[in-house]
Amino acid sequence: MPGRFGIARVLGLSYLLRCVVFHDISATESPFTKGMRVNVTPSDFKAALKFLTRYYTPVGLQDVLGVSEGRALPPRPVLVTFDDGYASIMEWAAPLCRKYGVPGILFLNAAFLDNERLAPDNLVCYAANLLGMKVINAAVRTAGGAGIPKLKSLAEVFSRFFPSISLAERQVFLDALAHLGGINERQLAGEAGLYLTRKQVYELAASGFEIGNHTYTHVRCRSLTPADFGREIDRNKAELEALSGTKVRSFSPPYGSSADLTSDLVLNLQLSGHEVVFLSESVANPRGTDRACFDRVSIHANKDDNFFFEIEVLPRLRALRNRLRSPWVCSAGPQLPFPQPLGDAARGESGRKA
Repeated sequence: MPGRFGIARVLGLSYLLRCVVFHDISATESPFTKGMRVNVTPSDFKAALKFLTRYYTPVGLQDVLGVSEGRALPPRPVLVTFDDGYASIMEWAAPLCRKYGVPGILFLNAAFLDNERLAPDNLVCYAANLLGMKVINAAVRTAGGAGIPKLKSLAEVFSRFFPSISLAERQVFLDALAHLGGINERQLAGEAGLYLTRKQVYELAASGFEIGNHTYTHVRCRSLTPADFGREIDRNKAELEALSGTKVRSFSPPYGSSADLTSDLVLNLQLSGHEVVFLSESVANPRGTDRACFDRVSIHANKDDNFFFEIEVLPRLRALRNRLRSPWVCSAGPQLPFPQPLGDAARGESGRKA
């Protein structure tokens, strides 16, 4: 394996920070997640942690932020993150992270804690799996999307439909979907118990997990107007800080696309005290750039060879592809005009795990 890291560097890119992202750690997919590729089994997650702790140095958010203060990252650093606040984090992820000494960041939507509501993705997924795409398209038409071409998959709902509608239009769609599908969302959410409780978030924060902002209702940020920031960005940050007793310093846009980081949103994040943003485009984060934006790799492998390919090879190839397409754009995402940018100290990474 050490030799393979040398081969990967032949691609011409050095890594500043590896970031990985997980969602639901559970033995089986449920109707709420089937088809979204967010599920990783506990055994595969354990294998991932064993790989990361053997070949990398796990770091926390404070280590990353400390770079701007002149502190260098350790050799071959890796940051482990979790999106969406699934209850399985408490059951599986947290105990295994503690066992292997791995810090973590939890990017949460406060609206769904305590299981009184379903996140839009899980509601859509449930309806599609049990009732089919026909009911999804009927809800789209009811919500005024008659001109939208027929949606054929879950991916099209999230990548085509959601980015094209406003926050209010999305709620009309979700209400129509629940009505047409005969779904009692509150009852279903309580029975499913998909998400963490507020008490569990407090316990996780107290045990050392960093809490991050993921918007209040898991919305595509490109559809937000400045008038929406208060209830989606600022409200979520305030609620998470109140229930965790810690400062929320990081933000991850749902779906992880750089296209959702509008200039208005970046300004709001800066003014509201967020210090770093994490995307999920599975691109390598090269050294030598000043930014407060890092990309993450979604992990689905279960063997060392595949882990290596997902973390070291594919992200570098994507970064090279992006550089060839747009050589004037940072390959790991947009540069953000945040205070305390990550600068020269970050370039001091060295040692046997380079």
